Amino acid sequence: MPPRDAEPHFLEPLLGIVFDLDGTLVLSHHDFGRMRAEVVRVAEQFGVVPGRLSVHEPIHRIVEAARQEIASSGAPEGTLFRFEAEYPKRIDAIEAEALPRTVVRPGAEPLLRALSERGFRLGVLTRSSEFFARTALARTGLGPFFPYLRTRSAPGPQKPSPEALHFLLREMGIPGDRALFVGDHLIDAECATRAHVRFYGVLADPSEPTTGDAPTTEERFLAAGASAVARDLAALARQLDVAGTPRPTPAGGTGQR
Repeated sequence: MPPRDAEPHFLEPLLGIVFDLDGTLVLSHHDFGRMRAEVVRVAEQFGVVPGRLSVHEPIHRIVEAARQEIASSGAPEGTLFRFEAEYPKRIDAIEAEALPRTVVRPGAEPLLRALSERGFRLGVLTRSSEFFARTALARTGLGPFFPYLRTRSAPGPQKPSPEALHFLLREMGIPGDRALFVGDHLIDAECATRAHVRFYGVLADPSEPTTGDAPTTEERFLAAGASAVARDLAALARQLDVAGTPRPTPAGGTGQR
């Protein structure tokens, strides 16, 4: 992770919360190893020397390295554009296979309902495709909570670029110092800290299969800049003070923060 800048100044109260999707709100058990291997395979088909890319790197880093290799290889004009068009199709196909087994993460629905009742604006920032994200949200019943959604299918930077988060917050009408980003991966922490947005980590659900990667522990989240870490979504609700009955709206008030 790049070095952190000076500590940002956060204002109270929060106005909006952005969530990561897979692993944080829904559990789909993606075959990320197969996805990484497929991106490497596609890159090698477009001229990257076999063995130059590692299947142990996150997908976004494999893609970045592939772009650099193709651009510097003297490949015919248009090769990079064809790579950019082809690898997402392969990922999308593998991702879609997970939809039938995608379920809501325990605690997500009551958490989001409580936040909505308190007037928070809610959004999703994910590296999943638009099709997967919208279908997974609909399948799990979480779609109505999220009028704001940014996926890897959107034009422009993708997570963990801070600009991806800034773009979504502008759409939500939320300044960065009044926002919170919640995720289950260090990529989410990287995105938030680079964007100077407060970040809360959520530990992986016990049902999530191990991938061989080092687990994202509370210590690793805090070292990456998290302001707090929750064991699960019920614990997150307690941290956000929305675990109980919503507070009554003051007379004449709208409840909007």
